[in-house]
Amino acid sequence: MAQKKLLLILNTNQEYIKHTGEEAALYAGEQSYLFESISNVYIPLVLMLEKFEAEKLPVKIALVLTPVLCTLLEDSEIQTQYIEWLDKKIEFGKKELERVKSYEKLLEAVKSCLEKAEGDKANFERLGRRLVKKIAEFRKKGFVEILATCATDIFLPFYNDMNEVMAAQVEAGIFAYRSFFGEVPDGFWLPELGYYDGVEKVLRAYGMNYTVLDAHSFLFSEIEPKKGIFSPARFTNALVAFGRDGFSDGEIMGEEGYSENSVYRSENCDVIFSLPSDEIESFVKKGTARYSIGYKYWSKGVDSGSAATNPFETENVYSAQAAREQVLKDAEDFVSKKTEKLAQAEKLLPDSDEVSLVVSVNVTRLGEKWFESVDWIEQVCRKFTEAGVELEFPKNIAKNPFELQRIQPYYGSSSGVGYGEDLLSSKNSWMMKFVRKASERMVDLADRFPADTGLKARLLNLGAKELMFAQSSGWAKMIQNGVFPEYAEMRFKQSINDFTAVFDALGSNTVSTEWLTNLEEKHQIFPWINYRIFSKKI
Repeated sequence: MAQKKLLLILNTNQEYIKHTGEEAALYAGEQSYLFESISNVYIPLVLMLEKFEAEKLPVKIALVLTPVLCTLLEDSEIQTQYIEWLDKKIEFGKKELERVKSYEKLLEAVKSCLEKAEGDKANFERLGRRLVKKIAEFRKKGFVEILATCATDIFLPFYNDMNEVMAAQVEAGIFAYRSFFGEVPDGFWLPELGYYDGVEKVLRAYGMNYTVLDAHSFLFSEIEPKKGIFSPARFTNALVAFGRDGFSDGEIMGEEGYSENSVYRSENCDVIFSLPSDEIESFVKKGTARYSIGYKYWSKGVDSGSAATNPFETENVYSAQAAREQVLKDAEDFVSKKTEKLAQAEKLLPDSDEVSLVVSVNVTRLGEKWFESVDWIEQVCRKFTEAGVELEFPKNIAKNPFELQRIQPYYGSSSGVGYGEDLLSSKNSWMMKFVRKASERMVDLADRFPADTGLKARLLNLGAKELMFAQSSGWAKMIQNGVFPEYAEMRFKQSINDFTAVFDALGSNTVSTEWLTNLEEKHQIFPWINYRIFSKKI
């Protein structure tokens, strides 16, 4: 009888959105995306791990924490801004209690949102405001394996003819991992699971032992994987490749997925969109766009139009109890589907001592649309354990690569319909010519100035940092999906312009020290960056 193992990988994504002073108020909506994720995803994940530890549950979860996300979570200014944001939420909630005091159903919903804000503040302070540090502790205790990933959310196949760019992003990502967690990682997560022939050579050159591919990229290999996605395989250079389950995304986040059940909280109907402007001034200044703050009283079954215009809407008010009951049902259904799939794999592969299945979930994106997502993940972990399916780390299964079948995977991605086409659409394709030209120039600069120090080195390091910002596919996704598209376009152009200013300054041998210092202070990320990572590799 084969051992059945499930590899649960929770990946994250976050653009570097940080503003202070007057800019903080101007871009409050954009920054609120991070704050809502802290409240709805990252704090709940830590609390979930605390429960598993207290109950001594044999749960193992793989996490992908991007360097950008780790930097933001560890930033003391961001931590202070988050507390201030929560204080505003708490103050707003107390006013809401007075506004809806005559509406019993709404009153309970307001109380729930207020208690959530107060609980988030208490937990955040109890955890020392250091979520990354806390997760690192769970890694040492054996509950979590953390995978490295690129410095920013770059789609590597767009640079398949620029090995220096790919190597720089991988190297910076691994260095970031070491700076946050103190060790070299075993596995490497490809942003958007973007794979093309040759990526494996770079990953293995930097000492990585395994990576994860989308199902079709894995299964469309030139050599058919004999065990399908139920066993890892290896590249010619012994890098281990896992093929993830191709159905989970649709089951969880699809139009008919668990997240769309009508009893769950609607993430589109925030009361801030229906209140008069003078009642929301603590969050939104007059004349600026409104944004979600987390006071969401209605379930997904509500008519979004009515909730957006009537702050006293009493139909389809969210029931936390009904949501909890549905979470249990949906977790049980998901576990049942995956255990059945593993059982079928065992029958089809009678000579295998072990069958495994990789389920990856982008918890950042899932949390944006499904308030109860972490509760569901917790129950999934519990029910897999109850069903006798071992939750395992990828690194433990990737230990013996030469015992695995050798394959050569096909180009693919988890983005779009499987090929990253949404990152190069009619809306955002204009970005590519600018970022590729800047990438070419950065490689050239690294070779022209191989050993510079002082002011010139600072300038080159800034150029490398701004280029990595511009290379992030997150800006293209925001434009494609209509999520603060004007902001995404502005930030992309800003990074390209700043990089060009660096390039011009080096060409003319003139630089404004004040400009350089201001930009270094504004973007306090990758302080260890060394522009030489873009040097041509032999």
